[in-house]
Amino acid sequence: MKMLSSLKFILTILSIVVLLSNLCQAQDVHHKKKPSFRPSFPSDFLFGAGSSAFQIEGDFHEGGGGTGVWEDRIDRNKARFVDGDKFDTMIEHYKRYKEDVQHLKYLGVNSYRMSISWSRILPDGTLKGGINKEGINFYNNLINELLANGIEPLVTILHFDYPLAIQQNIGGFLNHTIVKYYKDYCELLFKTYGDRVKHWTTTNEAQIVAIYTYMHGYDNDNAEPCQDLRICSQAYTVLHNFLICHATATHLYRQKFQETQRGEIGLVISSQSFVPYSSKAEDVAAAQRLMVFWLGWILEPLFYGDYPQIMRNLVGNRLPNFTEKEKCMIKGSADFIAINYYSSQFARYESNRFKIGGFDNFDALATSEEFNVEGKSIGQKDQYSGRYVYPKGLYDVLMFIKEKYQNPNIYITENGTPSNNPNPLEDEHRIDYIAAHINATKAAIDNGVNVRGYFVWAAFDTFEFAAGYSGHWGLYHVDFNNSLKRIPKASAKWYRNFLTSNCGH
Repeated sequence: MKMLSSLKFILTILSIVVLLSNLCQAQDVHHKKKPSFRPSFPSDFLFGAGSSAFQIEGDFHEGGGGTGVWEDRIDRNKARFVDGDKFDTMIEHYKRYKEDVQHLKYLGVNSYRMSISWSRILPDGTLKGGINKEGINFYNNLINELLANGIEPLVTILHFDYPLAIQQNIGGFLNHTIVKYYKDYCELLFKTYGDRVKHWTTTNEAQIVAIYTYMHGYDNDNAEPCQDLRICSQAYTVLHNFLICHATATHLYRQKFQETQRGEIGLVISSQSFVPYSSKAEDVAAAQRLMVFWLGWILEPLFYGDYPQIMRNLVGNRLPNFTEKEKCMIKGSADFIAINYYSSQFARYESNRFKIGGFDNFDALATSEEFNVEGKSIGQKDQYSGRYVYPKGLYDVLMFIKEKYQNPNIYITENGTPSNNPNPLEDEHRIDYIAAHINATKAAIDNGVNVRGYFVWAAFDTFEFAAGYSGHWGLYHVDFNNSLKRIPKASAKWYRNFLTSNCGH
């Protein structure tokens, strides 16, 4: 009888567990495979969404703002940009930031990744040219509004766009002199906002700027002819100066501000995983080499003080040298690493530089492929984004950084997918995408990776450069036919439910 009673007790407990599980699943109306639920993450984990100043604010000259390099490019080439007619206003976040903060609050996020416009703060890029007080006040108000609603800002100091005057006067990041102007800009931000901003990133995706704009010449009116010669130098110079700017800002922050402001500083890199095209040794080596040329290009200097040896071997004297002082300053110059991840690719060995296309580095002697030698894709192709979804790639990148670069703190600052669904509010494929990548993040944490935050890209439909608003990237749809009304998509409602529900598997 005692055994029978015990068995009944166990069955009762199991029935309750099943009932609670079914109840939680019933609440999850949008997704069949729930991610690891919110309470299973560390209590101080940052869950958020992101955007950048240039892509949502609009009204660039309102209140005395200056012209940025991207504003200039698009103004001169509007026909090349989808939704070029919407460029000047964007989604008017500059005027509607209070409303947008309330939309963020609805999501249940505890953090918001944003950026500050250098040209809105310093119209010509320099302190000598004058500080725009209205620009200063705008970001003060935005930061205060976020904090008043329980949302921590994670601030990117330079998200692609910077003052046109800096580009015209010194050549932008091709000129080492930019370090001085960037340092002055950073110090102004630390002094002004550092009492409230506790998470800083210095630059966003320096490899994208170097490879896309300089090596492949996209959106560059004066690109060097290396697209034809396959011998490039400007890309390496630009990224070199990005790294020195980052290290200079970190050194400044640690010397003058960090002790009293008690914040942290890092930088954002683009990431992807490369899987060998075949089992051949040359393809395995090609995948390893592309990881080095993409991630190691930035991470090796940050953790070990210099560029990877394989880059030195293949790039030669076109790869700049750090001074001994710069090596000391750069090594250890990040309290955390932030990564942006979307998908991954296969890597195939290619000895002929002239057969390397796409967005690959000509010097890596490898080319990326969507299909492997057996004709299999890197992941399942999403019908509404046209992209291959490969969450394992995120896990692999996180494990790669853990094992090769001293297991640093990591924030995933961008992860998301576009949508070409005729009804932009119905984005269930985005729910599947986000859920799968949150699961990959949790798996990495369970295997010892120090992931500290995850941010969906993007909070609102953003102007995605040449693609305009065609990708409908936001959790919130912005209706340009109805006074820029913000409407939560299915993914926004799902994300809110994930962040506010205690239900797990």
